[in-house]
Amino acid sequence: MNADQQNGFQATVVLVHGAFAESASWNEVIRRLQDNGYTALAAAIPIRSLTDDTAFVASILASIEGPIVAVGHSYGGAVITNAALGNDNVKALVFVAAFAPEEGESIGELSGRSPGSTLGDKLSTVPLSDGSTDHYIRQEEYHQQFAVDVPAEQAALMAATQRPLRDVALNEGSGAPAWKSIPSWFVFPELDKNIPVAVHRFMAERAQAHEVVEIEGASHAFTVSHPDEVADLILHAVRKFE
Repeated sequence: MNADQQNGFQATVVLVHGAFAESASWNEVIRRLQDNGYTALAAAIPIRSLTDDTAFVASILASIEGPIVAVGHSYGGAVITNAALGNDNVKALVFVAAFAPEEGESIGELSGRSPGSTLGDKLSTVPLSDGSTDHYIRQEEYHQQFAVDVPAEQAALMAATQRPLRDVALNEGSGAPAWKSIPSWFVFPELDKNIPVAVHRFMAERAQAHEVVEIEGASHAFTVSHPDEVADLILHAVRKFE
C-alpha cells in the first residue's frame, strides 16, 4: 500500500480535449472510468494560447487533493505537458493521439516533422479583432479528416460543436516538459490524419513511455470511436502507482 492509499486518496483522472473537439468528446471514456470506480473531470479549455490554457489546467490540478493522472488528447497533450510540471500530485501522463512537445517546440512544428497530415488543406479561418486567427475544420471535411470511424450523423454534430484552434496556440513554443520527470503512456490511432503516426512514435520513444499502444483502423477522434482502448490504457497508468 502506498502513501496515497494509506491517506485514503484515490486517483482523480483529469482529461483535456484538443482542438476541433470539446470536453464531451471524453464522455464514453469517462463512463468507463466511473464504472471502474474512478473520479474523472474533463476540463473545457478555450484554446487561445498554450500559456493561458496551461495556467487554466494547472489551476484545476492544484485544486485536487490526492494523486492525479493527467490525460491529453491532441493539443491537450501539449497542455498537460506544461500544466503538470512541478505538481507532485500528478503521478502519470497519458497522451491520447496527443502532442508531447520538447521545450521550445510548437504543435505546428511537431505536426509537420513527418509527412502524413492532411489537416492544412481542410481548414477554414476566422480573423479575430486582435489580429490573430481561429482555425476550424470545414464542416463538410470533418468526417473524413477527423472522425472517419465515427458514424456520419455523430461526426456532423462534432463538426458543429468543435472548438477552434487559435494560431497563437498552434505556433507557441512549449515550456519545460513534465514528461521528463513524470511517467508517460501513449495511445494513438493508425489512421490519424492530423498528426502523422511517425510523429506519435517519435514522441513516445523520446518520452521513454512506459507503454505504447497503436489502435488499428482508428481515426484522430478515437476517444469517441474506441473508448474501451483509451480507458484501458488510462487504467493501466492509474494502477501502476496504486
